[in-house]
Amino acid sequence: MINIRPVSDLRNKFPELEEAVMESNEPVFLTKNGYGTMVLLSIEQYSALTDDTERKLDEADAAAVKSDRRYSEAEVFGRVRTRIREKV
Repeated sequence: MINIRPVSDLRNKFPELEEAVMESNEPVFLTKNGYGTMVLLSIEQYSALTDDTERKLDEADAAAVKSDRRYSEAEVFGRVRTRIREKV
């Protein structure tokens, strides 16, 4: 179940929020005046979301070092759009 809490709980009930994030292994969504402001994640949750992207960026950096070829914005986004259309 989605855990939504007021941002004031960050200050007033931090241990409770921390426990909720760590025990449920789910994010806690914080709101201010009824609108979402931030999401609390454990380090493990954050890593699960970002590790693959970081790895791909490292691969891209390594490939860029090995090649003089540079792509324009139009080429990059054109290729991305083509790949997205192919998957649909």
